[in-house]
Amino acid sequence: MLKYAHNPKPEKSVKVYGRNLRISVKHSKVVCKAITGTTMSKARKLLENLIEERVSLGGKYYTKTVNEALNLLKLAGSNAEFKGMDPERMVVHASAHQGFTYRTPRRFKLARRQAKITNLQIVMEEK
Repeated sequence: MLKYAHNPKPEKSVKVYGRNLRISVKHSKVVCKAITGTTMSKARKLLENLIEERVSLGGKYYTKTVNEALNLLKLAGSNAEFKGMDPERMVVHASAHQGFTYRTPRRFKLARRQAKITNLQIVMEEK
């Protein structure tokens, strides 16, 4: 059973969970903080502008993280349409959590590299 950081009423909300994403935890927390509390249309516009490098968050664009967050946001929008809600009016609550740490296989005379996994949650609710 997946646990969400934000649990609104199920009849007025939709949830999406991105699991085991190979993106930075620090970068995803910055992106989630930027889109939390905005409507879906504003969040989508901000993420698209970050990809096209028109807007930056603290001087950085976080393209890999933004692509994953945008995909999850689009999935949440389609879930809202399926439930009969208006996705453009819904408020976004996004959060990022650290997943497990893994080590890449060792090659000839090279040290192993540690990599981390991120779990991303997006919950949208009607106001």
